[in-house]
Amino acid sequence: MRRRTVNDVMTKGVVSAYRGACFKDIVQVMIKRGITAMPVVDEGHRVAGVVSESDLLAKEEHKDGGRRRWFGRRRDRSWAKARALTAEDLMTAPAITVRPEATIVEAARLLDEHRIKRMPVTDDQNRLVGIVSRRDLLSVFTRTDEEIRDEVRHEVFALADPTEVSVYVRHGVVTLSGTMRQRDLIPIVVRLAAAPDGVVGVIDDLNRDMAGAEP
Repeated sequence: MRRRTVNDVMTKGVVSAYRGACFKDIVQVMIKRGITAMPVVDEGHRVAGVVSESDLLAKEEHKDGGRRRWFGRRRDRSWAKARALTAEDLMTAPAITVRPEATIVEAARLLDEHRIKRMPVTDDQNRLVGIVSRRDLLSVFTRTDEEIRDEVRHEVFALADPTEVSVYVRHGVVTLSGTMRQRDLIPIVVRLAAAPDGVVGVIDDLNRDMAGAEP
């Protein structure tokens, strides 16, 4: 069963900034391109950090005395960004990155763990090859019910007699019904049916009647 990877859903034409890019140029590019964050790269196109809208807005927040709102490290970081003039000083570093061969699940866990909305995709030399967002990862749920049903039928039920099991998919929810002679395989089949990309849930209506089943 092939799981879709970050490479399948990421945006490849990434807008990035060099460390020396000035504040106003970064703002203008982000507004023009309709993006909310931008990777910062060095001369070798290796990712050094990420500049986001919140990094840029720190300058505006501190105009009304915002320096007094925070305490300790958080205040210091916010004040430093408010004084920043270039991408190198504005960026959040080190950047949280992901490899293109990572699965959708792995990428989703990284975004959730670090509470970020998007992250650069890098090769084994840390060079920028794309960017992936929460919206990109959600695209797996746009698969049609027919695509999901075909994958479940052909991949999951290689373990069982498919003529005795019905697979029905509606709005991404897989319903399994019928009889499986090898009852010990039922928990495995149900778990595997939840694995294909785009599956929202699995309803187990498989018959566990002992009659006629293999011991």
